[in-house]
Amino acid sequence: MQERGRAVVMILSLSVALCMVAEFHRGREAYLPAVGANVSMLSDSGGMEDLGGDSLASAPTRAASSEIGKDSGTEADSEENSAFEGKPSSGRESGLENAAICLGFAGDICLDETSAVMRHMEREGGLEKVISPELIRKMNGYDAMVINNEFSVSRRGKKMAGKAYTFRSHPSNLRYLKQLGVDVAGLANNHVYDYGKTAFLDTLHHLKDAGFQTVGAGADIREAKRPAYLKIKGKTIAIVAATRAEKYVLTPGAGKDSPGVFRTYEDGRYVREIRNAKKKADYVIAYVHWGTEYSTALEDAQREQARDYINAGADAVVGAHTHCMQGVGYYKGVPIFYSLGNFWFNEKTLYTTVLELGIDSGGKLEAKMVPCLQRGKETRILKRRDQIRKFIQYINGISENGRLDRHCNVVERQAH
Repeated sequence: MQERGRAVVMILSLSVALCMVAEFHRGREAYLPAVGANVSMLSDSGGMEDLGGDSLASAPTRAASSEIGKDSGTEADSEENSAFEGKPSSGRESGLENAAICLGFAGDICLDETSAVMRHMEREGGLEKVISPELIRKMNGYDAMVINNEFSVSRRGKKMAGKAYTFRSHPSNLRYLKQLGVDVAGLANNHVYDYGKTAFLDTLHHLKDAGFQTVGAGADIREAKRPAYLKIKGKTIAIVAATRAEKYVLTPGAGKDSPGVFRTYEDGRYVREIRNAKKKADYVIAYVHWGTEYSTALEDAQREQARDYINAGADAVVGAHTHCMQGVGYYKGVPIFYSLGNFWFNEKTLYTTVLELGIDSGGKLEAKMVPCLQRGKETRILKRRDQIRKFIQYINGISENGRLDRHCNVVERQAH
């Protein structure tokens, strides 16, 4: 009986001990942050403090894959057939709290595996190691995300003669665009044709086959000038893309029976496409590749053509190409973002952003910039007050009659 009693006591003691251990682990887990939040906190905390003075010495002188909309297809009978229907509701993390619809726009990205940023990413162990996880979550949360696809996507082709820099990405790298939540790839630029006609046509095929909608380039002019139509929550938003980036023009313009980009060196044809898109869409975004690289000084053509686009019906003008951010302007109450600069492109230290364009319940378009920095071949969201303040000061210092308020909302500068 004594032995039996000791056995019962031992069993009860063991049970109590196991319960205590389990309770300890449950309590410990309750205090552990979510994995994403922990990674974001650790990734964003270091190495970004000193943004003043010479820390921007190279600045210019002037995560799962998202659900992607259906591709446009070169054989579509009508533009409406290719409309992107928008993402399912995903608990958007946009800073535009009152926006019923929110689009994200980012600048130049390069997925050429020989580029400095891609080699760095491979060494670090993944995209979330070189781009803030919080920023990736934001990009996936927008109703549609648009980025400038500054490379060809192919395993074929030869470098275009006469070009100092050429970029080509293996098709498998498109998974990184999906990880960033990209829905629309802007192709009206000066690098999409870097490896010739074969690689260019491969680019169109691979992007569409992966589920991305493309805009600004095509197998012929009909496809190249076709807007990307986004049908989101009862509204139709058209993105019309064109390029006038090259001082010495090498990238072919699309023709009646020849592939290439949609050009706007003389903006008459582009203006007509904006005007036509306005007849079919509630909102039109002119997405244009232009300006002088690494200069905040605007070309006269940028100012003049932006006004032409707005007069034709554009509700916002969004620029890329310069590899640095340019300022914000307004014309007739319509915002002009002359260049979003690099998003994740090279090793230079430069301010960058994800531009949020929102439409509130009353139909008003509003905008906000997410303050970011490309540095050390990484792109990080800026979180500290002094970092954000310096970002705002920089943008306001290079802008004309637009500015950022203390929350990075874009507003028109009032004349005194």
